[in-house]
Amino acid sequence: MQLWQFFVSHQQEILQQTITHLVLTAISTTIAILVGVSTGLVLTRYPKAANQVIGVVSVIQTIPSVALLGFLLPVLGIGPEPAIVALFLYALLPILRNTYTGIEEVDRSVTEAAKGMGMPNRQILLKVELPLAIPVIFAGIRTATVATVGIATLSALIGSGGLGTFIFRGIALNNVDMILAGAIPAAALAVLLDFGLGLLQPQVLRLLKPILVGVAIIFLLLLSQVVLSNLRPQPLKAGFTSEFVERADGYPGLQQHYDLSLDSVELDPGLMYEAIREKKVDVVSGFTTDGRIDAYNLTVLEDDQQYFPPYYAAPVVRGATLRKYPQLQPALAELAGKLSDETMIQLNDRVDRLKEPTQTVVQDFLNQSGFKTTINRQGKPDIIIGSKNFTEQYLLAEMMGIVIENSTDLDVELNTGLAGTKICFDALKKGAIDLYPEYTGTGLLVILQADEKTLDEVGQDREDVFQYVQKESKQRHDLAWLPSFGFNNSYALIMRTEDTKKRDILSISDLKRYLESL
Repeated sequence: MQLWQFFVSHQQEILQQTITHLVLTAISTTIAILVGVSTGLVLTRYPKAANQVIGVVSVIQTIPSVALLGFLLPVLGIGPEPAIVALFLYALLPILRNTYTGIEEVDRSVTEAAKGMGMPNRQILLKVELPLAIPVIFAGIRTATVATVGIATLSALIGSGGLGTFIFRGIALNNVDMILAGAIPAAALAVLLDFGLGLLQPQVLRLLKPILVGVAIIFLLLLSQVVLSNLRPQPLKAGFTSEFVERADGYPGLQQHYDLSLDSVELDPGLMYEAIREKKVDVVSGFTTDGRIDAYNLTVLEDDQQYFPPYYAAPVVRGATLRKYPQLQPALAELAGKLSDETMIQLNDRVDRLKEPTQTVVQDFLNQSGFKTTINRQGKPDIIIGSKNFTEQYLLAEMMGIVIENSTDLDVELNTGLAGTKICFDALKKGAIDLYPEYTGTGLLVILQADEKTLDEVGQDREDVFQYVQKESKQRHDLAWLPSFGFNNSYALIMRTEDTKKRDILSISDLKRYLESL
C-alpha cells in the first residue's frame, strides 16, 4: 500500500523519468544497431580484421560504467550526450558480434549454391545470408536493448535523468519505495522492449524498408528533442547530489527558507566538482571543508539567513559497543579537537586533488600529531567502523581505526563507502557497524528530525546543537555522540569565483536576487 501511494504521489515525475529513460535507450540502441550491423556485415568480407575490431570493442565492456561516464564528462559535459555515447558503446558489442557470427555461421553450401545460380553478392546477402542470420542478429539486438535499459539507470549520476534518479535517491536515503519506483518501471521497460522485438523479428525482412524509415524518423525526432533541450537558454544550472535533493537539511528546505528555485540536475558526488570546474554547471551543493574549493578557485556562498545548522563532526558509537569496550571512549577522546577546518581542508585536498592514498594521508597527520600509527588488521575484528561514501568520511574512519588499534587491544575492520546517512545510521542501530563519523547538523535535522520549536531553541549555537543531539540520540536510540573532532563541515552552495564576481553574488540571497532579475 505504501509503495502504491508513492507511485500515485510521484506519478508525474515517474512518467517523465520513464520517458527520459526510454529516449536514452532508444537513441543509443538505434545508433548501436546501425553501426553494429553494418560493421558486422563489412567484417564478414574482411575476416582477418574481424578479431581485432571485435577485440577492441570488447575492451570497452571491461570499463566500469561510472568510470566511462567520468571520462566522457570533461569532453561532452553533463546531460544526455555522454549518456548516449556511453550506452551506445556498451550496446555495440553484442550487436556487432552476433551480426558477424550470424553471417559466418550460414552454411557455406547454401551460399555456394546461390552463387552457382548466378546470384550477385548483394542478393546473396539480402536473400540468403541475412534471412538465415536474423535469429542470431536479433538475439544480439535484444540482449543489447535489455542491457542498455539497465545501464541507463547510471546516467542519472551525470544529470541525464531517467529512472536511475529514483534508485540513487532511494539508496542514499535507504528508502525502499523510492528504489522500487525506479527499479520496477525499468524492469517493465526492459521486458516490454524485449517482447516487442520478439514480435518484430519474424517480420523484419518483409518490413525492412518501412522499419528503417520509421526508425530513422523516430531517431531524428528524439535526437532533436535532446538538442533543443540543450539549446534552450538556462540562466544558471545547478548540480546536486541525490541525497541533497531529498534530505531534510538539503534542497527542499533551502528552497522554502530562501524562496529559491534553481534548474538542477542530480550528479554523483565524485563528478560534481569536476562538473563545476569544467563549467558544465554553475552551482553545486558542497561541503565547506572540501579541499577542491580553493584548488578549483570556487567560492562558498554565505548562508546569510542561517539556514544550515552547525555540522561539527564527531564519532557516533552504539551504546552496547561502548558498554562492552569502555576503552573506546578514552581512545577516541584523543582525537577530540585535533582537526581544525583548515586541517581537514588540507587532508581532503591531498586525497581528492593530489590523489594520495587515504591511509598515507592519515598516517602522516597522526605522526605529526604524536600518535602511533601501526596497522595490523588480521583475524576476527572486535570493532567495525563504517563511513559514508565521500573522502572526508574515509579519512575519519581510517583515523579512528588507527587510533583505536594503537590505544587499545581491540582489532578493527573498516566497512566504508556506505551510501548515505540513512544507510549508515540503520547499519549502526542494527549492529552491522559499531561506530561511524557523523555531523551534528545531520543528527539534528535528518536523524532526529527536530521540530521547529527545537530548532528555534538550539538555533546556530554549536554546544546547544551538540548537547541536544547527544541527549536525544541516547534516549531514543542508545547511541553515544563522543566529543567532536573539532571542525565544522557545513553544507553549502558553491559557485566559481569568477562568476560570483561577474554577477555580484556573495550570498544565497544574492543568488536569489540574481535569478529574479533575469
